[in-house]
This record gives sequence, structure tokens and C-alpha cells, in this order.
Amino acid sequence: MNARSEPPSEPPPARPDAPSAAGASARPPLLRELLLVVGLFLVYAFGRRLATGHSEAALRNGYDVWELERALHLPGEGAVQSLLLHGGGLVHLANTYYAAVHFPATAAFLIWLYLRRPVHYLWARHVLAAVTAAALVLHLAFPLAPPRMLAATGLVDTGRVYGPSVYGPPQTDTLSNQFAAMPSLHFGWALMVAIGLVVATRSRWRLLWLLHPLLTLLVIVGTANHFWLDAIVAAALLGTALAALRLPHPARRPPAVPTVPAQSGEADAARAEVEGLVGARR
Repeated sequence: MNARSEPPSEPPPARPDAPSAAGASARPPLLRELLLVVGLFLVYAFGRRLATGHSEAALRNGYDVWELERALHLPGEGAVQSLLLHGGGLVHLANTYYAAVHFPATAAFLIWLYLRRPVHYLWARHVLAAVTAAALVLHLAFPLAPPRMLAATGLVDTGRVYGPSVYGPPQTDTLSNQFAAMPSLHFGWALMVAIGLVVATRSRWRLLWLLHPLLTLLVIVGTANHFWLDAIVAAALLGTALAALRLPHPARRPPAVPTVPAQSGEADAARAEVEGLVGARR
């Protein structure tokens, strides 16, 4: 029989957006992750509560930051707010974005990574935890009032005036620390969400995710909840965390050794030689 050796068929390449077996094995247990996230949130909330009660220092630091921004010739926050105040609907939308997008967007980002990109999930979780821990230290060491509390800025507390607002009067607000403006975790988390999705996806439109931190920046400044420097410090902390906590590269499979099929001429010659030896024995 004139058989010819054929090269083994290669499996079709995996889709770039399909979770690999190695990635699935890297996914941590769900219950452990839920307990870890809840524990980290409780620690952070308790830490923020420790930073309350420093209103005088926070207001003094707020005026210092305001003067520093003027010395650095940063754009005035009022320029962004004036754009929002041109229409009541726009400022209401900005307040809603500030109140409703921050936590759900970050949670959805982590859930998607956990289900579809387990390796990216571990990396993003570590980075967010590091940034949040560093922010907590700064909140304790440098209490800062937001610009909406400073008369010298001339800015409007859009949440209180136009609604919705997530804050009550600072003296009676027991759910949040309003003197933890620097760094802005609204911006830091939004920037990490965008970077994580750009890295973890392959769509040609993935750079559009960067619109999320850009819009968040305009919202936190336009609503007078943060200074420009709050976002700059958050970006610096995130950059440091990303430099220290690199995304692990997946292990590469060794290249397959190609099999060389036998040439038809060599096969015919070998068969003729065998037939000649058989004939000689007869």
C-alpha cells in the first residue's frame, strides 16, 4: 500500500476572549473572595471613620491646596462647574453619576474579571487594594476638606443645591468621612477600571474605556467634591502600584515539532528494494 505520512492536524487557535484552562485554575474560591472583599471594605470604612473629627485641620489644608493649585497655575475648578451650571439637567446628571457609578462600576469590573479573566482579576484586586490602603494612610495623615466647603473657592455644593447628594451635614454625617478628599478614590478606581479593561480585552474600541476616568474627573471637579490635585495624587498612587504589581505573563507552550512527510520517490525506492530482496530469496 502506498501510504504517505501526513502531518498531524493542529487544533484551531483559541479565541482571544475565551478563558483558558490555566486561567480557570487561577480563579480563587468565590466564598473566600467575597469574605476578603467584605473584610477589606469594613477595614477601610473603619479607617475612614478614624479620620473624622479633624474639621479645623481639614479646612486649613483645603485652603493650602487651593493656594498651591493657583501657584502651580492649574485650571480653576470653577471653569468646569460653570459648564455644568448652564443647565439644571446636566448638573443633576453629574451628581447622579458621582453618587451612583463609583461602586457599581468597580464591582462589575471585578466580577467580570473574576468570571472571564481570573489572572487579570487577581492583578486588579491587588492593585486596587494597594491604592486603597495608601489612600487610607493619606486620609489619616492629611485630612482635607473638599472645595465645596471652602468659601474662598466660590464653588457651589451642587449635590446640596441641585441633588441628589450622598452627603449630609458634616457635623451629623456618620456614614462617610467628608474630610478625605485627597486622594480621590473616585478617580483612582475609575482609572484602574479603564486600564484593566484595556489590558484584558482585545476589541479595537477598548481605548474608549478611558472615557470613564475622564468623565469621572470632570464630575468630581465640576461638583466641587475634589480638587485637581486630588486626582493627580490618585493617579500617582495608581502608577506606583502598577509599577510594583505587574500583571503576570501566562506561561508559553513549547512550539510543536513539525513532522516531515516522507517523499513519494523515497517511498517507492524503499518498496522496490524490499520487493527485490523478497524475489532473490525465491
